[in-house]
Amino acid sequence: MRKRRITLAAAVAALGLGLTACGDTESGAAQSTDTAKSESNSTSASPTSSEAPATEAKPSGGAASGETTAPGTELKVGETATVPFTYGTEKSGTIAITVTAIEQGDSADLAAFGDRAKGLVPYFIKFKVENVEGTDLSYSSVRLRATAADGRGTGVVISGDVEGKCESETASRDFTTAGASYESCALQASSEGIEVVGAEFSDSDDYLDDPIVWTK
Repeated sequence: MRKRRITLAAAVAALGLGLTACGDTESGAAQSTDTAKSESNSTSASPTSSEAPATEAKPSGGAASGETTAPGTELKVGETATVPFTYGTEKSGTIAITVTAIEQGDSADLAAFGDRAKGLVPYFIKFKVENVEGTDLSYSSVRLRATAADGRGTGVVISGDVEGKCESETASRDFTTAGASYESCALQASSEGIEVVGAEFSDSDDYLDDPIVWTK
């Protein structure tokens, strides 16, 4: 049986406490660290007039080559952002990302993480990725992060899969042609009382300080 390795790191700002746990879906082994980290402390700023105009949001995949979505653009679930994308040191191109759902899971979905996951609520960010220009982006992967009502991260960093509910996927070896696409899911979590209302893309120099955000 193939085992998936999962990790968990929770940061609670009020207590200055950081936790990490790593193990597999069978053992749920964990260990703690000294440092608390927040998933994202940056706030969005409105794009200036000198920036390129935002691509018109689209309810599904197809995006015109050469058009990109401006940093700081706010979209609704179901709409598409077209962004420049770099993976590793050799692969780059343009992709279209469509967030299709932001769903709250059950605490029991995090049982594999063990005691470190107690008090955490899982969220499943489901999305579609399309290769816009047809460059070689095989085996690449896209990361999206959860955001709370204040626009910040949840203070929880978690990685792994919930079988049958949220499974992270990477591009296939054939993700090299315009129109090629795949679907994936980002497992996120928050402390009880912090509701996840959105997802953000910031994994690009253009969007690092001013991410694209999707909200319910």
